[in-house]
Amino acid sequence: MPRARLLRAYAEEARCELMRYLREPAFLLPIMLFPAVFYLMFGILLARGDGAQQAARYLLASYSTFAVMAPGLFGFGVSLALERGDGLLQLKRAMPMPPGAYLLGKLLMAVLVALAVGVLLVLMAMSLAGVPLSPSQIGALLLTDALGVVPFCALGLLVGTLIRGQGAPGLLNLLYLPMAFLSGLWFPLQMMPAFLRGLAPIWPSYHLNALSLAAVGMDDGARLPHVLVLAGFSIASLGFAARRLRRHG
Repeated sequence: MPRARLLRAYAEEARCELMRYLREPAFLLPIMLFPAVFYLMFGILLARGDGAQQAARYLLASYSTFAVMAPGLFGFGVSLALERGDGLLQLKRAMPMPPGAYLLGKLLMAVLVALAVGVLLVLMAMSLAGVPLSPSQIGALLLTDALGVVPFCALGLLVGTLIRGQGAPGLLNLLYLPMAFLSGLWFPLQMMPAFLRGLAPIWPSYHLNALSLAAVGMDDGARLPHVLVLAGFSIASLGFAARRLRRHG
């Protein structure tokens, strides 16, 4: 396929994916507004006293991570499971289109949604909670959001290859909410029992939250170990998902 035609195929698939989600506000709006409403309640309205600004800064990072998880898990996992169940994926695989265009379109949509929620949370933190953020901190947090969606897209892709049809939302919710809770996204890990704190590093959301906290100046630890864990998790999930798709479609 000529390069220009190949690029048009990728661009057209990405455009169709974007239009599909814009035409389904019942799916898109909860993903975008759920973290914002949580941040408004717990990071702004209920944060009082001398530590209110620090609490708002901490929850800005953690709810950014919480927001990034949803478009990756549900945008990939639910849609892939439904499309496999309806036979749409088989149709796409039979069409003369680049195999990567299907995945790239979904990934681009997840990144755009994650960035949109990240910008909304930053605006709320600065205007409503009075959190001072430098341009470099804002850029670092949004970059973390954009790249941090990849591990959850990979996990959603893997789940979408394991189950078909309407069972995917329930299974993904069993991953989404406990993972957020056990990673310290809703309150600091220091407030949790010791045995639960010891389990936190097994979740990708824990490592992404550490990077988000570092981006807003609340964690001075090394970032490279977290990046390597997320990269390894993404590669492993994509490898298993690709194997499942080749065998089972």
